[in-house]
Amino acid sequence: MGLSTGACMSSLGHDVTCIDIDAAKVQLLSRGEVPIVERGLPELVQTGLEKRTLSFTTEMSAVADVELIFLCLPTPQGDDGEADVSYVEAVIRDIRALLSPGAVLINKSTVPVGTAKKLTVLLNRGDISVVSNPEFLRQGTAVQDFLHPSRIVIGGVDTDAVHRVATAYQGVDAPVLLMNWESAEMLKYAANTFLATKLTFINAMADICELVGADINEIAQGLELDPRIGAGMLQAGPGWGGSCFPKDTRALLNVAGDKGYDFELLRGVIKTNDDHYMRVVTKVESVCGGSVAGKTVAAWGLTFKANTDDLRDSPAIKILTLLHDKGAEIVASDPTARGVYSNYPWITVADSAVSACDNADVLVVLTEWPQFVDVDPIDVGNVMKVRSVVDARNLLERTKWTAHGFSYVGVGR
Repeated sequence: MGLSTGACMSSLGHDVTCIDIDAAKVQLLSRGEVPIVERGLPELVQTGLEKRTLSFTTEMSAVADVELIFLCLPTPQGDDGEADVSYVEAVIRDIRALLSPGAVLINKSTVPVGTAKKLTVLLNRGDISVVSNPEFLRQGTAVQDFLHPSRIVIGGVDTDAVHRVATAYQGVDAPVLLMNWESAEMLKYAANTFLATKLTFINAMADICELVGADINEIAQGLELDPRIGAGMLQAGPGWGGSCFPKDTRALLNVAGDKGYDFELLRGVIKTNDDHYMRVVTKVESVCGGSVAGKTVAAWGLTFKANTDDLRDSPAIKILTLLHDKGAEIVASDPTARGVYSNYPWITVADSAVSACDNADVLVVLTEWPQFVDVDPIDVGNVMKVRSVVDARNLLERTKWTAHGFSYVGVGR
């Protein structure tokens, strides 16, 4: 979020300095080397460096004499489900004496409702305004989402500060929604929670489709044409995950609970999603004769979605962990995977999608990388022990694979 925000703001003509405590990361970025997978971002960083409108440093003193300070900090989920805002608070303490009078402190991190008000008290600077400007960037398309957003949300109590932040987005063609702190902070949770609910619904429908003989792809096509529903987030899959949905749904559940509201609907959404991981595991077990103990499972995809290298709360990792715990040997291929993952030493990373299937009892497709669509089923079948596929993304062309002797199990089909 921080790097995308900085690079995109630079592309809009602003002079931007990005601050991070990781010196190695700052050195990489200063050389134009982007350490994450994000389409279009390396080009923006390189252009900003060449034009000298973008720079990177570890020095907190860089916040002095600037007009706008964007906070793009992690707010991980605590043990109780509440968002941990300690990183945000720590930075406020570090920079509050360095800020120039009249500067605007802009929080882009996802935080509990009421945080902006608390940050204002913590800042203790009557000459500095706090504004909430939640981000709606999707990993893999962050640059596109920043420069061509569906809306820009700015919340605050200082009208002048709010309009100054809005002016910073000149050049971006999108509706600008001005509101108070609380509404801006709640909107981010509302958006992610609604999208998570929509994904959980389509996955639950997929489970029912399998029981009644319907096809979820046809159901989704019919739903997408209803303007009250919309076309996005209706692709059945292994369940949702990533860096936002899991923590934000649980954080909102915590916020509601603190105010005495039992958000039973959201609790059901989270539980249904968690249960869906096991449904994929059950499909794999069934294909393997009822048990994966001693079986080799080839996995295509490790990241939580395509076009990113992020493994945080990845459905692929959750499902493979369950299979590993049941005695399966895991061999995986992912376009971003390199070497050994220290957190998952039991995952063997193969050199290619085909080599991951060598002597495998089943292939399970867990991330919708487009590269996998082009893999020849003949090549895969030649190296597998058993020609069986569990396609948890409905990514592969079913008839193409079954024509080459594969048993094919999708989701909701």
